[in-house]
Amino acid sequence: MKLAFSKPSALANQRGVVLLVVLWIFIFLFVVAFDFSASVREEAAASHRFSDETQGYYLALAGFERGLYDFIHQAAGGAAQAEPKPNDLFDGSWREEKLGSGMFRVRLVDEGGKINLNRVDEQVLRRVFTNLGVDPSVADILTDSIMDWRDPDDLHRTNGAESDYYQSLSPSYSAKNGPLDSVEDLLWIRGMTPALFYGTHADGAAGQGERGPRVDLRDVFTIDSPIDRVNLRTASAAVIHALTGIPLDKCVKFIEERKRLSEKTLTDLLPLLGIGSGDPMLQSFIFTNPSVVAVDAEGRPSEARAARRVKGVVRLGGAQGFEVLRWVDREIGLSQP
Repeated sequence: MKLAFSKPSALANQRGVVLLVVLWIFIFLFVVAFDFSASVREEAAASHRFSDETQGYYLALAGFERGLYDFIHQAAGGAAQAEPKPNDLFDGSWREEKLGSGMFRVRLVDEGGKINLNRVDEQVLRRVFTNLGVDPSVADILTDSIMDWRDPDDLHRTNGAESDYYQSLSPSYSAKNGPLDSVEDLLWIRGMTPALFYGTHADGAAGQGERGPRVDLRDVFTIDSPIDRVNLRTASAAVIHALTGIPLDKCVKFIEERKRLSEKTLTDLLPLLGIGSGDPMLQSFIFTNPSVVAVDAEGRPSEARAARRVKGVVRLGGAQGFEVLRWVDREIGLSQP
């Protein structure tokens, strides 16, 4: 009896082993196939993102060229433009156009309509921070530290900072002892915080809370303005508020009224702000045509969520009629209104 059942039992054992081997082979092939499928999907998604980024980049370049053309054409006195602009070309608003299967949008911002960080004096700088609602002690630190950063010596102002302070930080660095290279350099200076730099509300509260209109220091300061004063023809409500202390909501209304004046003059604009002809505040303003403009452009292919942005600061003059002072072409992000 034992001999009669030994062969079927051994055969059953062999079949069980074969079944296990086959199952392991199927599991292995499934894992390999799944990994290959996931890799293919990732490669396809990466290729799609690369394609969207490339198309977005060239759409953004098209927007930049359009903005540059409008700037040069207006500066040259072109009376009959191909498409009449409903608003002032330099009011900072985005203008959107379709191109092929995608779109671009562009805005022009007069750098002369901002406060030049490398030219502003200590008194005006302190007043700007005070008008923006920055705590007085912080305003003193910021003002003195910016002046210390700009001057060529290592002497401390009362609330300032020089290289010895910055060397004590981690990571350590040295004070520039010279003009700022970009507005973002403010983030290296003692007293400046991201909350202050990226957004402070009219009542002085920082951040994104519902505490009134927000003022970004990025939109108030510049290093590219060719003038010591601020161009009232193109200055934003935030800049006017920062310089004069006039309530921000009144400055916003002034901007709306300014848009309605087809032929603006300084005499027309001053009464809108409540500034008289003999007011000392006039020393802070000038009224002129823009000569240095930031052309900010964004391109987005159809159905793409990510938009590609380029930015160039352009100055009139030179052999070509313009000169690019600053260029940024690595901004990628979600499209925003």
